[in-house]
Amino acid sequence: MSFLNALNISASGMTAERMRLDIAAENIANLNTTRTENGGPYRRKMVVFESIEDNSFANAFRSELSRQNRASSGGVRVAEIVEDPSDFRMVYNPEHPDADQNGYVQMPNVDLLKETIDSMAASRAYDANLTAFNTIKTMASKALEIGK
Repeated sequence: MSFLNALNISASGMTAERMRLDIAAENIANLNTTRTENGGPYRRKMVVFESIEDNSFANAFRSELSRQNRASSGGVRVAEIVEDPSDFRMVYNPEHPDADQNGYVQMPNVDLLKETIDSMAASRAYDANLTAFNTIKTMASKALEIGK
């Protein structure tokens, strides 16, 4: 694995984790949103990651024939952002403008504790990728100094 490949892998991880953190922040911001453009309360969003690496036989065969490293041999990307299908919370508040005839309001399916934990995990994963990125940069710099 080359230095540039390793840098690309760490950078892709940082980009994906930043998106995960942005979505968690959006979920927290809409914790009490009972009315959206689609109608009904806000639905919690989740980020789905996928590997960038191509492990197909054809790719391995081409790589062996050319004896060159693949340009993109690893990393992660955001495959899609999906909505959480879980039920909405029902809260009794007959004075709320969106209350039904029984006085219950459908609240978003966002749990503040889950979002906080997800934000912390995304932040730590981002920091880990940043540390790896900086370590690789330092190693490349030291390798160049050896040639002096």
